[in-house]
Amino acid sequence: MKRIAVFASGGGTDFQSVIDANERGKFCDIALLVASKHGIGAIERAEKHGISAVVFAKNDYSDLDTLYSELSRLLKMHRIDYIVLAGWLKIIPESFIKTFEDRIINIHPSLIPAFCGAGYYGLKVHKAVLDYGAKITGCTVHFVNEIPDGGAIIAQSAVEVKEGDTPETLQARVLEKEHELLPECVKKLCLGKIKKQGNKVTID
Repeated sequence: MKRIAVFASGGGTDFQSVIDANERGKFCDIALLVASKHGIGAIERAEKHGISAVVFAKNDYSDLDTLYSELSRLLKMHRIDYIVLAGWLKIIPESFIKTFEDRIINIHPSLIPAFCGAGYYGLKVHKAVLDYGAKITGCTVHFVNEIPDGGAIIAQSAVEVKEGDTPETLQARVLEKEHELLPECVKKLCLGKIKKQGNKVTID
């Protein structure tokens, strides 16, 4: 059974969606939660479900390269097969991505390639969607490469933008889709059903 590490920077609702799906029908071993700071909700969720949690806070290291070097060592020690970014807001250096090439996936709250890349995270994404006047948004699960939100797309789910939406109401509806799409993709990845060739992904 594949071993995964989930990276989170906030409340951990996407993390929880993977936990819940895995408890309904086990498809992986959630071996580790990596948190970007102390005191976040994701850590509480890990503790509640008996999942080991570690904190890699930026201020605890001299620079990001040192942080990710230590994190890479830990992941190898835990024999991690895949990394799932579930609301991870810390910049990931190219050296780390190369070490775990095609083994890191991310969930982004828009339909890539729209409203993505550097600076597009959290409510900023949904505000940009509304400011642009887009009629459809959604979420995307993708492989991670050296370009922010630029990796091969695994799957997407659409959400209608409604009259009178605020960034908060739109975020809530997109999150509902994230909580369906992310665990589905993690499951298929861990069961070997996702195949990547270049920038094309097929799912058995």
